[in-house]
Amino acid sequence: MQKMNRRTFLKVGATAGAAMMTGGCFLWPENIPPAVRQGKALYDVLIIGSGGGGMRAALEASKTSGLKVAVMTKMAPTRSATTMAQGGINGAARTTDSKDSPEVHAFDTVKGADYLCDQDAVEYFTERAPEILFELDYQGIAFNRQEDGRFHQRKMGGSTYARAAYSADISGHAVQHTMFEQCLKANIDFISECQLLEVVAPQERLSGVVALDMRSGTVLSIAAKSVIIATGGYGRAYWVRTSNPYSSTGDGIAAALRAGIPFKDPEMVQFHPTGLASNGVLMSESSRSEGAYLLNKNGERFMARYAPKAMELGPRDLVCQSVEKEILEGRGIGEGLNAAVYLDFRHIPKERIMERLFQVRQLALNFEGVDVFEKPVPIRGTCHYSMGGIDVMDYKTCATKVPGIFAAGECSCISVHGANRLGANSLTEVLVFGKTAGAGAAAYVKGAAYADSKEALADGVKRWEEQFAVATGRSSGPSVASIRDRMALTMWNNAGIFRNEQGLNQALRDIQGLQEEYKSAFVGDSSRVYNTAYMNYLEIGNLLQVAQAIVLGALARKESRGSHSRTDFAKRDDKNYLQHTLISRAGDGFKTEYRPVVVTKYKPVERTY
Repeated sequence: MQKMNRRTFLKVGATAGAAMMTGGCFLWPENIPPAVRQGKALYDVLIIGSGGGGMRAALEASKTSGLKVAVMTKMAPTRSATTMAQGGINGAARTTDSKDSPEVHAFDTVKGADYLCDQDAVEYFTERAPEILFELDYQGIAFNRQEDGRFHQRKMGGSTYARAAYSADISGHAVQHTMFEQCLKANIDFISECQLLEVVAPQERLSGVVALDMRSGTVLSIAAKSVIIATGGYGRAYWVRTSNPYSSTGDGIAAALRAGIPFKDPEMVQFHPTGLASNGVLMSESSRSEGAYLLNKNGERFMARYAPKAMELGPRDLVCQSVEKEILEGRGIGEGLNAAVYLDFRHIPKERIMERLFQVRQLALNFEGVDVFEKPVPIRGTCHYSMGGIDVMDYKTCATKVPGIFAAGECSCISVHGANRLGANSLTEVLVFGKTAGAGAAAYVKGAAYADSKEALADGVKRWEEQFAVATGRSSGPSVASIRDRMALTMWNNAGIFRNEQGLNQALRDIQGLQEEYKSAFVGDSSRVYNTAYMNYLEIGNLLQVAQAIVLGALARKESRGSHSRTDFAKRDDKNYLQHTLISRAGDGFKTEYRPVVVTKYKPVERTY
């Protein structure tokens, strides 16, 4: 058995203990505060989503004296997608590489984004990133350390210097539990196991939210002066070819669309190059950061063909598209959805793997039956991240077009990631803009009166009670699982890593047909308590809306840029498409509009690595 050093042993033990206490053995006597259950609660700031962004927003809002703050989540508070982030947290803190700076970080981000990001927002983001790292260090996160005691930073794909602070390959897990500890310390209310159904904002006047208490099956209304949507991404639109958890179903984005807020850049879906071949589970980018090679079936390090300088540490869009080209041109292994190339760790010292990549090794053992010490691991691209999201109008507050509604984290589009996110920028974004949204919402409620539209909330509860009765009362119809599987198949085949007009039109026809089937879908369970069949039904409904927006945005963007690769329009077209796609609801359908990208100091040029 491979030995691990004392620091790693203590770190793993502490992490496991925290997970047991906060997730496995920590019992919540009530998942919902009594005032919420009785319909008497009025929150100044209500955050939807308990990931790093949601909890960081709650912490920041709670600093304003006298505000009542709550976090609502459809799971236990420590089970968000943030826990699955592995590689690290970017910030030019210069603890490892003194040459780094926020300006270099900004340029790397803009270049990685293929110039589709808003550069003023990027500059704001990178200037605040070092502060976030030092805050986490002060709060006690278990960063890997250097000999001088400062946290170590490693170089991730697309970065000029080593700027990703990390906790082995469980960085997101460490962030999540650190944020949760701080929220408990701040006495923030948690409304757990409660599914968002609707953000109620008639005529753009926010009243609050309607939600489903999963424990009792009761439809609740929660009054709020401001709402921060921080519900994460929508990778499950691709179902089994995704590294996202089953909870990543685009709930917040769908609710925002229904509230009249546009979905910005939905076509910009990031596919990570190293998902396990069998199920899409992520082999962290930290694997390549620590020296793992990509090999085809001939044993070639094929990235020399595509990014001769950066090799495996090119940006994710380029590396993922290179992996797929190797497979399509016959240099992969296997066939169909099981086709793959290899990720090879055998030349990396075993001690380093156990120190920094112990979870990666365990995932390969669990799901592929491969020990990275002995054999290369079969991998292929997997849907990983959504650069697009809820349209944020003001990056300094995270406000949307509807007064009182803010957004942060993966469900939002600010836009700092543009057409491709750099590795280790996501956890930084979650924390920088979670903090920004919390401060923005707190400032907003100090100068805004509550709409006091209890009637609108009551109408929302009635509407969703009727919807529950209709959906669960059907005795037959298309199965939710069948709709889900066909949605995922058409999205992977026609709106995946490579796209063209014929395939996208097919995907649009398929999704629209599935939406018609969804109207009469068979749930098969009319019980109230933990009705997971109804929850699945709601989530697939949200994913169908998200999937249609992805396809519409991809059809309209007749160019290739970053993660959006059109085989029929292979070149980037700055003249016509250096602008954001905005998809909004229009009656029963959608409309497409555009907004110019903000360019400050970095003029668009061709990307080379």
